[in-house]
Amino acid sequence: MVVPVAILFFIFHTIPFLQGIFYSFTNWRGYGDWEFVGLKNYLHMFQDADILNSYLFTFKFAIISTILVNVIGLFLAIGLNAKIKFQRFLKAVYFLPYMLGTLIIGFIFNFIFAHLVPEFGIGAGIEALSVNILGTEYAWLGIVIVTVWQSLAFTTLIYLSGLQTVDQDIYEAADLDGASGFTLFRKITFPLLAPFFTINMVLSAKGFLMAFDQIVAMTNGGPGTSTTSISLLIYKKGFTGGQFAYQSANSVVLFLVVVIISIVQLRILEKREANMG
Repeated sequence: MVVPVAILFFIFHTIPFLQGIFYSFTNWRGYGDWEFVGLKNYLHMFQDADILNSYLFTFKFAIISTILVNVIGLFLAIGLNAKIKFQRFLKAVYFLPYMLGTLIIGFIFNFIFAHLVPEFGIGAGIEALSVNILGTEYAWLGIVIVTVWQSLAFTTLIYLSGLQTVDQDIYEAADLDGASGFTLFRKITFPLLAPFFTINMVLSAKGFLMAFDQIVAMTNGGPGTSTTSISLLIYKKGFTGGQFAYQSANSVVLFLVVVIISIVQLRILEKREANMG
């Protein structure tokens, strides 16, 4: 059962990945002749303002989105895990955004921000809402809002699964000791959810560092290049800008950045789990 999947993975993922690494040491434009240029592409990246600005935006977007999606998702999970009415219905409602395609959601919110929100803002006399936020310097905020809204479903689900593994006897014992409210959360709930927190933090950061679909659908990197993520820059310049080899080098660097950040996160958070234990 595994062999066909492994073969397809090797053909459509591993081979193109290795080809990208190979071409990153050339000057190939995606067509025509090419020659080896060594580390020239990699060295030039550190002098490229477009790449540096894209990395700055990507890091800002990833950090803010990761924090928001985990904080909100954790408290949503705690609320949904409580004994409330319509619990199953609310769980289904919160998971719905994750079932929709990111591009579809991006186009829908593009329409909402461009038409419905300004119309509401004008009618209510709220100046801040009377313009399309995606056409202003705060366009990144619109992308963050949509990204967090969609990502909350998966994050909340992971935290919910963690909460349901907690033995209720622990809470009963803590209640007898007088623990309640934030103390109960800080001393009991969060330490027991530490492994699930680690999973969510690593997966969220990795996903947001490679953000592409929602940005293409909502701003296409604009206004100007203010919301151009590194993945979008690689796509635009690599496939339509005649910089295939150069952006292949950029993609290799992005891969290494994501791997390094993920490993560092795992080490720090696993050490924190051990200290909690």
